[in-house]
Amino acid sequence: MTKPWPDAGTPLAQVLTPMPVIDEDRLAANIARAQTFMDLHGLRFRPHIKTHKLASVARAQVAAGAVGINCQKLTEAEAFADAGFDDILITYNILGPQRLASLRGLNDRVSCLTVVADNETTVAGLAAAFAEAKPLNVLVECETGANRCGVQTPEAAANLAAHIATAKGLRFQGLLTYPPMGGAQAVEAFLQETMALLAARGLDCPVRSNGGSPDLWRANLVPSATEHRAGTYIYNDRSMVRAGECAVDDLAMHILATVVSRPTPTRAVLDAGSKALTSDLLGFGDYGEIVGLEGARILSLSEEHAVVDLSACTQPLPVVGAQVKIIPNHTCVVSNLFDRMVFHRNGVVTRVEPLAARGTVW
Repeated sequence: MTKPWPDAGTPLAQVLTPMPVIDEDRLAANIARAQTFMDLHGLRFRPHIKTHKLASVARAQVAAGAVGINCQKLTEAEAFADAGFDDILITYNILGPQRLASLRGLNDRVSCLTVVADNETTVAGLAAAFAEAKPLNVLVECETGANRCGVQTPEAAANLAAHIATAKGLRFQGLLTYPPMGGAQAVEAFLQETMALLAARGLDCPVRSNGGSPDLWRANLVPSATEHRAGTYIYNDRSMVRAGECAVDDLAMHILATVVSRPTPTRAVLDAGSKALTSDLLGFGDYGEIVGLEGARILSLSEEHAVVDLSACTQPLPVVGAQVKIIPNHTCVVSNLFDRMVFHRNGVVTRVEPLAARGTVW
């Protein structure tokens, strides 16, 4: 059987494709840069591990100064608890008896577990599950412009906080939001108004958790926040470059692919389809950028093929069998498409790491 994962010391040119590869030096620099920024502004940093899903990378983030980790789903948090992480925030409404029973078990084995809620149904389920158990920390999730989850007004946030505070087995710990890019002013206004309402009710609000890689370098513009969460910054991707949040030299992840067909002079087909590159466009008109092949456009993906339009290219075109390097539109999804991640330094493989939480979507 073909061994898909390279050994340490293998040149990237000999790595089987499609394969995501991580630049060790850029990875370390991204970790250090973000933590230095948070330390400078007195913010606790809680990285979102859904981007990398790797225990080794999360350990490096914590070693640099992160206060704990942010997970998106219960099974993802369980995988990282298995890996020894003890301060975990799950930013998702957790519903249903099976999940709640698992959540209770997770709370029993980690020192600090925190969840979110934005409705009374979620709170009622948590309260029923934890009434006779170790108390669970709960944050009220607030909607501040992203139009996803979250209570809609400071008054609703204060009301739900009061409901949590009186529920047996639950501890109200504060507020959380995931705003759109450029939303600092709206977040600060929402937090200030909600904190005033909570103070009037005699409720402490020790945690005010803001989030997002797109606004990571503006986290200081929300002075009422006590912590910031970010995930994509660890690798960065094409969307982060477009947003001006990083430079090309900060891109730690690329996907290696091979040209498997040149059916016409202006078309190439790669071995990296939707199972390797993700179908996320994030506002782009194509599915990733091929490094060093200006004008090439990955116009369509099937499961195993990427079709590349070469008609606008002026440089020499890749032949069948050539390896290319792709900047993904969205790095987070790529991590969930592979069992292992290949790391390299100066074009030579350094290690291969199994993903601790691949497929943990429950």
